[in-house]
Amino acid sequence: MRPSALAGRPAGWGSKAPMSAWALEFGTHVLGVAEAEVRKLRHDPWELATRAVQPTLWLVIFGRVMAQVRGMPTGEMAYLDFMVPGILAQSVLFVAIFYGISAIWERDLGILQKYLVSPASRTALVLGKALSAGVRALSQAMIVYLLALAMGIRMSFQPLHILGVLAFIVLGAALFSTLSLIIACLVKTRERFMGIGQVLTMPIFFASNAIYPLALMPGWLHVVSRANPLSYQVDALRALMLPQAASVFGMITDVAVLTGTYAALVAVAARLYPRMVT
Repeated sequence: MRPSALAGRPAGWGSKAPMSAWALEFGTHVLGVAEAEVRKLRHDPWELATRAVQPTLWLVIFGRVMAQVRGMPTGEMAYLDFMVPGILAQSVLFVAIFYGISAIWERDLGILQKYLVSPASRTALVLGKALSAGVRALSQAMIVYLLALAMGIRMSFQPLHILGVLAFIVLGAALFSTLSLIIACLVKTRERFMGIGQVLTMPIFFASNAIYPLALMPGWLHVVSRANPLSYQVDALRALMLPQAASVFGMITDVAVLTGTYAALVAVAARLYPRMVT
């Protein structure tokens, strides 16, 4: 089949090309979109510096104060140790949840229309943007690790644990940035998006196990927390970052919930993404 016959359709779909060739083309499209998004960091190097403010405030001020509260059921862990993975997950959430606003800017500037007429499939576009959000969020790991070391918190530096932390950061950022993209596709205006984004971040964060354990929650909040993807990201990060911690839900459950939720969000976003131009 001639290349021109595939124009305007998702690359590889409906063609007789081998699956390996389609997978290579699909991966190239995903990486191309991600690279274009990450490249924007070079034009705004201060973005990385400003991202350090929020985790610093939470750990140095809020964490120090809450560490004085007795009776926090964190087991043998000090409260600051318990809190560090939660603040990392929170930082990733805050980076990713407002990622959809870039899609609104792209529509207004005409960039989105160029994406949609490219041979890349809608799924590749969504995955590329999610991957770029994950790469951007990796800077939060460096910031939180440096803060934790400066505060004397004992961390695990086993190579496999660090790789696992990076993987869960990328997965969590991809999940919440895709949720953000869905919201942007539905509301279509920057003002509405900012309002909804601000409304979502705090409930997602506080209805999780980021800054207090599940045992401390009332029954209804415990149920909400178990349905919250952030809880599973925090659980995995806590088990990987702290040598004295273990996964509450189980690492397999953490991976299954996060990947399953992410796959569902990608399917929804791929259907909604083209409608942003209408």
